[in-house]
Amino acid sequence: MTQKFFLKSFKDAKQFFPKWHLKLFNISWLILLLFSFIGSSCKKVIEETGIIGVCPVVLTVTPANGANKVLLTTNLTATFNEVMDTATINTTTFVLMQGTTPIPGIVTYSGTTATFTPAGLLAVNTIYTATITTGAKDKAGNAMVANYVWTFNTGNTPSVVSTDPANGTSNVVLGKIITATFSTVMNPTTINTNTFIIKQGTNLIAGVVTYSGVTATFTPNTPLSANTVYSGTITTGAKDTSGNALMNNYNWSFSTSSVPMIILTDPLDSATNVGINKIITATFSTVMDPTTITSATYFVKQGINLIPGVVSYSGTKASFTPSTPLALNTVYTATVTTGAKDQTGKALANNYVWTFTTTAQPPPSPSILGTASTFGAFGGNAGITNQGLNTVINNGGIGTTAASTLVTGFHDGITNAVYTETPLNVGLVTGGIFTAPPAPGTATSFNIASNAFLDATSAYNSISPASMPGGIDPGAGELGGLTLQPGVYKSASGTFKITNGNLTLDAMGNPNAVWVFQTASGLTVGIAGPSGARSVNMINGGLPKNVYWYVGSAATINAAGGGIMVGTIISQAGVSFSTSGNAVQTVLNGRAISLSASVTMVNTTINVPN
Repeated sequence: MTQKFFLKSFKDAKQFFPKWHLKLFNISWLILLLFSFIGSSCKKVIEETGIIGVCPVVLTVTPANGANKVLLTTNLTATFNEVMDTATINTTTFVLMQGTTPIPGIVTYSGTTATFTPAGLLAVNTIYTATITTGAKDKAGNAMVANYVWTFNTGNTPSVVSTDPANGTSNVVLGKIITATFSTVMNPTTINTNTFIIKQGTNLIAGVVTYSGVTATFTPNTPLSANTVYSGTITTGAKDTSGNALMNNYNWSFSTSSVPMIILTDPLDSATNVGINKIITATFSTVMDPTTITSATYFVKQGINLIPGVVSYSGTKASFTPSTPLALNTVYTATVTTGAKDQTGKALANNYVWTFTTTAQPPPSPSILGTASTFGAFGGNAGITNQGLNTVINNGGIGTTAASTLVTGFHDGITNAVYTETPLNVGLVTGGIFTAPPAPGTATSFNIASNAFLDATSAYNSISPASMPGGIDPGAGELGGLTLQPGVYKSASGTFKITNGNLTLDAMGNPNAVWVFQTASGLTVGIAGPSGARSVNMINGGLPKNVYWYVGSAATINAAGGGIMVGTIISQAGVSFSTSGNAVQTVLNGRAISLSASVTMVNTTINVPN
């Protein structure tokens, strides 16, 4: 029986009752009417009876039910018809779900409004469901009759929010790589040369399109032409990860420079710690007239003094090679003047000027290691141990001032002498083994080892913080993931690690570039696990012979096996490579020298630099 029926029956029935019965009848009928509303929504009760406070009701929510294009930073709110019991407004009664997955967040309550703040950004192009449950109660303990549920969507029609060059830009360099940034993550398969188009008039420009993050990149196959207008288009074929396409094609245009420009220098402007043997280069936006690239148009100064050097030109790059090494810790200024012209006779609009500062530390002498340079491993007075069948020392020897019995698992590639090898522990040393007696150690080999120990100790002291102060710590002790130019680096904490990725050493075209790493305590390379190996990569002409590691205690290199380490490691308390049982080869392009403890290897290759 509906509420309307009860209300009509109430009016009809009143005529059959004496007036003195009406008061009692009204009360009884009202009780019956209220019972008839049990199971219907509180909102309906309020609308039809005007009675407030029968039970709590959600009046409004944000985002609204069915809302689209909701911002990823949105906080949800629900406003009630009355003040609620704060204790019942929590993450149990105010819930946000993505499908069957609960979204973590914080629930707060003020006035009559509850707020849900997600712990992180909402996901793009995603439908969410929010719920206020019947566990939410008012001050009198009355609960909501039913859960209040609503949905919203972060889906958004994608759009292009910026381009580089921007629309209307002029004087764009000829080597420009063109990008377009979207409002949301796109489907990479829809970002290609059919949807990212560059034209000059009606002519398509050939190029390669790539996509990363929210940015598409168009790299022309050849440099753009000077003094030319280009147009770019992102078509509606570009779609987001939910399949939503751009509403319209996005069009923009830009024009290239009519005069040549310098687009890159090496060193960069304001660069520091530049090697003193640096060749200084400037790259132009177009091919230049080589006859205009001379010492009159390209020169380097220290203050007002011209630096003698040779200028050369190839492709689009001009190079200045100083006649002698630059001074340490000195500011230099390089200049390319407007006398430099392209092949059509157009000159730079203005002189191009940049500065850089050389390193404060001299590179170690090539003879820093003395007689120790011929050793791939040196075990101080404690010996050297090999485990595994695949250990080899290429282009060098191993040594210790200890007795020959403390070298185990090796044979001498020159004399064929065996040093306690077993069927499971075989290591080849191509450059000989040098120890104290007994045989196969001799007085002569002991003398060679003793001299190498003295030279190694001298080298250790020469690269110490006392001898080479001023080192910096660019990664707070963590070198993994960094790319470092030549220089001196000192751990502030006393330890260096290469664990958060590989370390890259960039010589910047200088084959004499030197790196010195100083740690008062340990050096650790790699992490546990089958994929835990870490490496040191050298780029742009860097050489392992010019990398030095000063280690105050012990060095542990890729204990999980694998990886490629670089440089001469000189430690006080031992060097270890891999651990027993690892079959994956661990490589050192350099030397492992310990002054007062042993060197241990498991299936390790050491390539000794020349």
